[in-house]
Amino acid sequence: MAINMTKTDRVEAALNGDDVDRVPVSAWWHDYEREWSAAGLAEATLESYREYDWDFVKVNPRFCYYAEPWGTEYTRYADRMPEPKTIAVQGASDLAKIKVIDGTAGAFAEQLESLELIASGLDGEAPFIQTVFSPLAVMSRITGPTATVQQMIKEAPEALEEALGAIAETIGEYAEACLDAGASGIFYAAVEWGSSEFISGADYDRFGRPYDEKILEAMAVAPFNVLHVCRNNNHLPRLLDYPVAAFHWDARGEANPSLSDIRALTDRALMGGVDHRRTMRRGDAADVGTEATEALDETGGRRFLLAPNCSIDPESPEQNLFALVEAVLA
Repeated sequence: MAINMTKTDRVEAALNGDDVDRVPVSAWWHDYEREWSAAGLAEATLESYREYDWDFVKVNPRFCYYAEPWGTEYTRYADRMPEPKTIAVQGASDLAKIKVIDGTAGAFAEQLESLELIASGLDGEAPFIQTVFSPLAVMSRITGPTATVQQMIKEAPEALEEALGAIAETIGEYAEACLDAGASGIFYAAVEWGSSEFISGADYDRFGRPYDEKILEAMAVAPFNVLHVCRNNNHLPRLLDYPVAAFHWDARGEANPSLSDIRALTDRALMGGVDHRRTMRRGDAADVGTEATEALDETGGRRFLLAPNCSIDPESPEQNLFALVEAVLA
């Protein structure tokens, strides 16, 4: 058994399936006030890291930054998620507006600046990864309602494919720039499009997979890429061939595969284990400890990183976060 590993070595060993001194742990959430500037996001991220002594950092930027460079504007709130204010693409007739743009300018430049600040603050002590939405998820932030993209799939599939290709090229450039800014990889999120409640498997193979693969294959040089598949009834079993180091999903979600289900299907690392909505927000420390212990037992603590199953509510009790850490120290 390895003894007294650095955080970087611990995470690397967990991803590779090697012995670890203990399972790595982390959690993340939005800071609705500070996530609107490079310095603010970096400050909030480093504050969380230092408070809870995470083994790795998953940067949690505002969810709409991907849409802003294509012209969709969001209203900012102090206590909740932003909402669309001006929608650049309102239907299929607007898809021609989606062109390849500079993946290092505008909101992307702001994020890259924040990553550089985070890298400086961490000073090599722990690895960090930046959240990057899939092209389909970016598109539905540009259009506002998810239903708009669902309609495009039916009515203008070829035009949608062209737009998704432009987004993928742009996001690919940005993702590679994240590595140059110091990130160890990306937290690649399909968001709602990872669920059969929003898109069929066949449609995902056409409108999701080709663009995911373009980005992830270009990012294969990074050691810490994670695929995050959101929501219930997810498509994760269809995506286990994606070139990533770890898979993260709601293993406690309705009709979703469990940790042991996915462990039987892949030798890649698994991440998650604790319910992010109910347990982290409304449970107590004992509840968090119980779910964390169950996850550790289910995986044997090998090729596993303990975390909530998604971003947690910013109002989640502090004692629940400390309980998450205590679970791997016990």
